[in-house]
Amino acid sequence: MKRLLPVLLLCSVSLFAQDSGKACELLSKINKLVQSEHYKPKPIDDSLSAYVFDEMMNRLDIGRNIFTKEEYQKLLVHKTRIDDYLNANDCAFLDDFTSTWKTALLRKRKIIESMKAVNFDYNSKDSVKFSKKNFEFDLVEGDFDRVWKKRLRFEILDDIAKLSKNGDSLKQHFTALEKLSKDKMIESNLCKVTTILEDSKGIEYQLQTFLLDLFCNYFDPHSNYFSMDAKSSFLSALSTSNLSLGLNVGLNEKEEIIVGDVVPGGPAARSEKFEKGDNIIKVANNRGQEYWVSCTSLDMIGEMIFSDSNKEINLTLRKKNGSIVEVNLRKEVMKASENSVFSYIAEKNGTKVGYINIPNFYSDFESRTVDGCADDVVKEVIKLQHDNVEGIVIDLIDNGGGSMEEAINLVGMFVDIGPVSVLVNNKGKQNVLKDGNRGMAYTGPLVVLINGNSASASEFFSAAMQDYNRAIIIGATSLGKATMQNIMPLDNKNEDFVKLTTEKFYRVTGESGQIKGVVPDIKLPMLFDSVTKREDSYKTALPNDVIVTKARFQPMLIPNKEKIIALSTSRIQNSVKFNELKQLDGEINLMYNKTRGPIRLTFADVFKDIHEIDPLWNKIKEVAEKPSGVSISNTSYEKGKISNDAFEKEISDYRMKDVKSNPYLEEAINIIKDYNGLQK
Repeated sequence: MKRLLPVLLLCSVSLFAQDSGKACELLSKINKLVQSEHYKPKPIDDSLSAYVFDEMMNRLDIGRNIFTKEEYQKLLVHKTRIDDYLNANDCAFLDDFTSTWKTALLRKRKIIESMKAVNFDYNSKDSVKFSKKNFEFDLVEGDFDRVWKKRLRFEILDDIAKLSKNGDSLKQHFTALEKLSKDKMIESNLCKVTTILEDSKGIEYQLQTFLLDLFCNYFDPHSNYFSMDAKSSFLSALSTSNLSLGLNVGLNEKEEIIVGDVVPGGPAARSEKFEKGDNIIKVANNRGQEYWVSCTSLDMIGEMIFSDSNKEINLTLRKKNGSIVEVNLRKEVMKASENSVFSYIAEKNGTKVGYINIPNFYSDFESRTVDGCADDVVKEVIKLQHDNVEGIVIDLIDNGGGSMEEAINLVGMFVDIGPVSVLVNNKGKQNVLKDGNRGMAYTGPLVVLINGNSASASEFFSAAMQDYNRAIIIGATSLGKATMQNIMPLDNKNEDFVKLTTEKFYRVTGESGQIKGVVPDIKLPMLFDSVTKREDSYKTALPNDVIVTKARFQPMLIPNKEKIIALSTSRIQNSVKFNELKQLDGEINLMYNKTRGPIRLTFADVFKDIHEIDPLWNKIKEVAEKPSGVSISNTSYEKGKISNDAFEKEISDYRMKDVKSNPYLEEAINIIKDYNGLQK
């Protein structure tokens, strides 16, 4: 056996040598593509090295609890040399990362395994510290036993504290709960380590993927490397299942599964347990199979959630306030609704307006028909005009964008012929995007609602409406993404791809919405606005600038616009409702930004810390669900359509519930009332 060992080791090194060679080959192809096609390519220098190194270390040890100071120092020698390695087509430096990460993971697994036999003391004076900045890599070999005992104790106490708001009850059953939670936390941590160490593609492949993705991220946050792996199969499963939970999900930047849209009329919507942004942490079926998302491959999770063979699914959610909720759902055959855009009649104090919600700028890419977001909006406009509305409100709150072509088409529905935006490539060439169709689908008063999550195509449309003086924009400043990405294969094998930022959008005025976003004409207090992650929060975001453009356009006239804005601003300042929202957003800001800890590792201290924010979350929920006082009803067309269709009625009622609690619709109606009143 000893004679075979050197041969096996040589095979292992040889195999990884091939992997590191593949990494360099892919990096060379990516860099060639970046330098020729990226909107603003950067040189391969020490700045790239430092960025890639620091971000790589964050991905491998964000908690600073698996590497020793000595191991970090060993890797630190590469911090300013990665650019040199890449220029020399030598990726052997990945050997150091691989061996060091593997050693650290094996040590972590061994230490956590040993904790199974340890009886934890929950009455000690030990505490845990928290910091918004990364801790230093300062651990030595003898620290890990102490560090992981503390971490596991905190995770156990945290897990128990989130089970209930009744601390006395939890304390009474603490011994039994501690045993269950300890087993769960140890198993979860071991699972995470084992998933990395025993990944079928190998730890080397994972590091290679990190490196390639971080290389792309250096040029801007929206450029990424990806291959046809579990991500694509996981996300494509959304549209392939006959049976459905009525739930759209996605991945956040931490590779966690989060709830996207909840489909009206579906099992998830009827449970009334799901909200956008909920984190799915565990999935199980009725055959006893269960998977923790944190340590299971995405293809297995996708199979569990979307396969027709699993008709009943139990999902464990972590809500935004940290509470844990279990929901059991039975899949159903979902009848597709006519479109994603929807509208209602909204009335207040004798003023009747049309409300149109656009959740995203979708398009039928596989069809040559006109089906898409813009066409669907026109259909809703026709329905609303038939009911003699006095103005229209378009809601783009939380609309993350989509098809830019649909956004261009939608602009053309509300303005006459002319340029709508300027697209600039990396050679400075300006391509003026135009609405080539004369006429407008609607010529009356228009109000557009936006917030910090309104992005990309939403910003494109809102900016054009603002520049043409076609609509009054109200809400909060948008996200600030004014770049366009294309997905490009690295070669003709179509196995490896890069999503690359190739162009930048400018307004017809020559201004850029990049970083700056669309600033509303009338600002409204919005919950979570002060902590919303916008484009400027990314280290490598492209800058804001202004160009001189040849685009010529004729803005329209909103009569008495300054008076309308002044009247609205006065109402907002004196509104009990809006002052409550402003104060509450301030409390949210303080909660998110306050310095936390240290926290003693006792049940009482951890329970207090976890539930300290409960009153605030209760206030947020109460405000979010409070009816606005606006009367909401279906259009005449929809009333006839849903009268004999229970499914469509269920969808309509579900959507209407959200519209009724929209705190901004009432002010939009007031603005339209002022617009019309000042005309007389």
